[in-house]
Amino acid sequence: MPHSAPKLHNAMWPGLVGKGTDSGQEPPISLERMLELTAAANVNGQKFDGIDYFLFLPHTNPEASDAELVKIADLIAKHGFSVGSLVAPVWPGTVGDSAMGDAAAKEKFLSAVKMACRIAKVFEKHGVRKYGVIRIDSAEFGVNKWRENPKANTAKIAETFREAAKIARDHGQRLAAEGEICWAGMHSWKDMLDLLEEVGMPEALGFQADLAHTYLYLLGYNAPEHALVQPGYTAAEFWPAYEKMVEKLRPWTIDFHVAQNDGEVHGAGAHDKTGKHCPADDPKGKLDIVQCSGYWLKDADKRGIKHICWDGCMFPNATLENPNTWNTILKTMLAVRDAHGWN
Repeated sequence: MPHSAPKLHNAMWPGLVGKGTDSGQEPPISLERMLELTAAANVNGQKFDGIDYFLFLPHTNPEASDAELVKIADLIAKHGFSVGSLVAPVWPGTVGDSAMGDAAAKEKFLSAVKMACRIAKVFEKHGVRKYGVIRIDSAEFGVNKWRENPKANTAKIAETFREAAKIARDHGQRLAAEGEICWAGMHSWKDMLDLLEEVGMPEALGFQADLAHTYLYLLGYNAPEHALVQPGYTAAEFWPAYEKMVEKLRPWTIDFHVAQNDGEVHGAGAHDKTGKHCPADDPKGKLDIVQCSGYWLKDADKRGIKHICWDGCMFPNATLENPNTWNTILKTMLAVRDAHGWN
């Protein structure tokens, strides 16, 4: 049955995350080109409603003036798009630094959140943004340092997140921490849940669920002790395990990424290996995207979710430049909304 909600968005960051000028890297794809590719997608007259994007160069200077940001908002609106969720530049090498680090690193992390809140406000005043969250993570690549003292390090991350959440709340924003196996303290479903509960500010900081990343949560890729299925699992084993994981994290989930994963990890450039994002119709894909999405989207409107976003992070440029990629993705997104959306 067709539904009008949630709105369907495409992520812009596949054009820049893992891209660069170093040996072996593919060049970034501009924001303008990513917008064009997204706008060209069309399935029986249905199109994407908007975009989510990463607030960093070369797409956006996080220190851009209000006037420069308004020009970007005009560019996005020209395509008929809304802006949804924004990715704060919390990583080392952007604006931020580890949420688990020293006082200087913590201050950098909070500075990145403040920048994202300012940009969100500019877009809201413009009118191009009416919903969405600001996405963060612990910005601590890998789990080895965290494992030296898990309890104390989770407490450090939680303290930084609480301060960040207060900043966001004061700006009328909500933060969502995206669970990925590569982020310390967020690298398994259980550690993610422990962190969210320790922060204890569900009105200001929730969870961003991504189908590819949470599949590797299920497998316990970076935390075998928290695996809910083992290699070679059957469908009869998979679905109860999947439901168990989602039921723990769904009450915290305020942002959702539709994605596909083949059970493998991938990294590019400075980005550590994380859940590999695959094309929607990848024959090696392990997920029934529509059915899995239903678990996360149960009562989504009551949690304030107004849009869902496709995440094709670190897709090769040839895949990004192929129009069939986006038509297939849009068709999949429409199937998710038809099955689990609302009016």
